[in-house]
Parts: sequence; structure tokens; C-alpha cells
Amino acid sequence: MDPDTLRRWADDGRVQSWTTPGGHRRFEPASLAGLAADRRHGGPRPLAAMGASSARLNRVYRRHYASDEARPATSPGEDEGAREAHRQAGRRLIETLLAFLDQDAADAIGRRDLESEANRIVDEQAARLAASGTGLTEAVAGFVTSRQPFLAEIAGLGRRRSLDAAPLATLYADASALLDRLLLRFVAAHQRAGG
Repeated sequence: MDPDTLRRWADDGRVQSWTTPGGHRRFEPASLAGLAADRRHGGPRPLAAMGASSARLNRVYRRHYASDEARPATSPGEDEGAREAHRQAGRRLIETLLAFLDQDAADAIGRRDLESEANRIVDEQAARLAASGTGLTEAVAGFVTSRQPFLAEIAGLGRRRSLDAAPLATLYADASALLDRLLLRFVAAHQRAGG
């Protein structure tokens, strides 16, 4: 196990540690054994418990869009109300995506319901952008740009939480596949709305 990971876990309170008079950090063996047992026998943990909460992702998006280069070329008009509606829909979509990824893959009905909700949000966004005069190319560019922080955060879970490669790959593949389906839905909805 990497020493940096142990230090991070101790700082987060996941592992008990103490400091020697010489300033060296020592870890409680029972705490490490318990953590290892939890990782072996525990089921999948919710993304929020691993640090991918909707609040964290909203902060990630705010930082991402604070830079001029990252700001999407699409803007649903100059109206502040339209921009706020766009942001609110984006937040709802993030919450829905996280709920979808947290849903047990064996629960097809639950996942289908969450994907249907994501489809509704994407349909609304596409129609709003088409109505504001945003062309399909610009709208798709904005959608693709908006995927990056979400996928980067999912990938970052592996580094921050020392996830096993197989579950992380499955999580990333599920997120990417859902976003691909939503992109196709977004294009179709934008075209239907006259964009």
C-alpha cells in the first residue's frame, strides 16, 4: 500500500494513526485489517461516499467554467433567467447521472427510470438551446465540453480512493456509455426543435 494513501486515509479519519515522539506516523494494525476486510467483503459504495457528490461536482463545474477557455461557446441567450435555467438543468442532470451510476446494475427498472429522467432533462436543454438560436454544431460542442469535468471526476475517484481497476473501469464505461446515449438524444431533440 502506498504511504501517501495511508497518510490521506489517516487525515480523513478512515485509518487510526498516532505520531511517535520522533514525529513519525504509525498506523493501528487493527484499523488497517478492518479496512482491508471492508474492501474485500463490502459491496459497492455510493459515489457520494467516495467523494463524487453532486455538491462536489457542482464545485468542479464552477471551477471548470470560471476559465474563459472552458466556458462553452453555447449560451442560451443573454437573458440571466435562461442561463439560470440552463445551470439548474445541468445540476439536475448531474444528480441523475450520479443516481444512475449508484443504482445496482442488476436493477434494470431503476436504471431505466433514471435514464428516462436524464433523457427528459437533455430534451429540455436541447429544445431551450434550439429556441435561443444556438446551432446544432455549437450545441453539440457545449454538450461534449460539459462531459469532460464529469468523466474526469469519475476517473479521479480511482486516484483519490485507491479503487480497484475493474470496478473503476466499469464505472467509467457506464458513465461514458450513458453520456454517449444522451448525446445522441440531445442531437435528435435539437433537430426536432428546429435547430
